[in-house]
Amino acid sequence: MTHSKGFTLIELLIVIAIIAILAGLAIPSLISARLSANESATIGTLRNISSAQAQFQAASKADVDLDGTGEFGGFRELSARWDVRNDSVVGKLLPPVLSAGFREAANGTAGGFERSGYIFRILLPTSEGLGQCVDNLPTDFADIDPDLAETTWVCYAWPNNYGNSGNRCFATNQTGDIFFTDDKRYTGKNPPDLNWAAAFKSTRDGSITGQVALGTVAYDGNFWWQVN
Repeated sequence: MTHSKGFTLIELLIVIAIIAILAGLAIPSLISARLSANESATIGTLRNISSAQAQFQAASKADVDLDGTGEFGGFRELSARWDVRNDSVVGKLLPPVLSAGFREAANGTAGGFERSGYIFRILLPTSEGLGQCVDNLPTDFADIDPDLAETTWVCYAWPNNYGNSGNRCFATNQTGDIFFTDDKRYTGKNPPDLNWAAAFKSTRDGSITGQVALGTVAYDGNFWWQVN
């Protein structure tokens, strides 16, 4: 008669311990890989947004003051969700310069759009140079200064869950460059500590008309660096 021999309790405990050790080594690597992938995707998205803004402005699709020089737009204009502002002749931008993924804002973001674990928000300047989101309601454009909007815009992108979906906060503007800082305060749908002047050499809350503080202390007290 043949008898089969199973694992002893000690052997099972050893196997379980080995699996736990391997999992403990693998999980941080998986999280790190996901963070890196999300941040790389976010940088690529910001480059696309910058290119879309350049096309939109150069084509003068939005020219509220009718001076022949185009103004920069918001996500819902660039993606053809809304008519181009104050211009019934243009209507929706066809073909759009951004994907349909930027037509509907993420829940709870007040005009922010979520992609790859990051929240994106475009801001245009008021007459005082303050950044204002224009993707919450169409009436938000009423406060945008058409002259400043011909030369100025900024888009921030920050992790929806710091440490899980990303670590770095990114920004880009009319220069086409992309900047970043690492600040755990910048997390969630609407981070209260993310002032729109955060990345700038500014002394004023919300100002987006100054220079980005590259390699020096910015408005938020952080150092911001350029993405290579």
